[in-house]
Amino acid sequence: MVDDLRPVLVTGGTGTLGRSLVHTLLDAGRPVRVLSRRERSPAAPSEAEWTVGDLLTGDGLPEAVTGVSAVVHCASDPRKPDDDLDAAVQLLLAARAAAVPHLVYVSIVGVDRVPYAYYKAKHRVEEIVEDGGVPWTILRATQFHDFVATMLDYLSRGPVALAPAGMSDQPIDVREVASRLAQLVDAGPSGRVEDLGGPQVLTVTELMRTYLAARGRRRPVWTVPFPGPLSGFRHGYHLTPEHASGRLTFAEWAQSRSR
Repeated sequence: MVDDLRPVLVTGGTGTLGRSLVHTLLDAGRPVRVLSRRERSPAAPSEAEWTVGDLLTGDGLPEAVTGVSAVVHCASDPRKPDDDLDAAVQLLLAARAAAVPHLVYVSIVGVDRVPYAYYKAKHRVEEIVEDGGVPWTILRATQFHDFVATMLDYLSRGPVALAPAGMSDQPIDVREVASRLAQLVDAGPSGRVEDLGGPQVLTVTELMRTYLAARGRRRPVWTVPFPGPLSGFRHGYHLTPEHASGRLTFAEWAQSRSR
């Protein structure tokens, strides 16, 4: 068990997962420190400590990691996957120098099998964490409902909604991932833990129809060929049906967002 009197540092604390994790930890009575490149926003919870730092340059990291019980590394930029590598190195160097007792990293199911640049970078970050000299835990999760909805929205902006042929997904509620991360913080360094997947594996066509119905949109759904370089998704390497422990379905999530 970690020392409850010391804060948990959350990188990426203003992102989709980071925000949820910060609230989950605070609700559990855990002190939280958020690392951000920007000053505190008015929307940030007042109970959270705020520290400004840059994961790419290392500026502010020594101060951010000093005196923490654990670091949960949620910060990531799919648009610039190579930056994730630099950020991980800077964070591990600072955490090791400060003798941080535990670093938790959230990754994605299939990063070692899907030939996609962002996934390759996430897998390399896993290796950096494993070799970084700081006791660690790595959790891989499937895609968040929010991310899947964003993609479906993009694919349904025209008069016809497009669904990649032969592809399925297993979306999970971000709050369930945050809850699992909070549990892992308390558990202490655990190595690579079991994957965390959403409750259902659904085809993108099924997801699209569910999304359109929840949004009240009327569109024909056409299946289209999927690009070859992303074939790992078509093969289902990003799925973990044997670890479908999530509870909130995509349909339930979509309906709750349409109210």
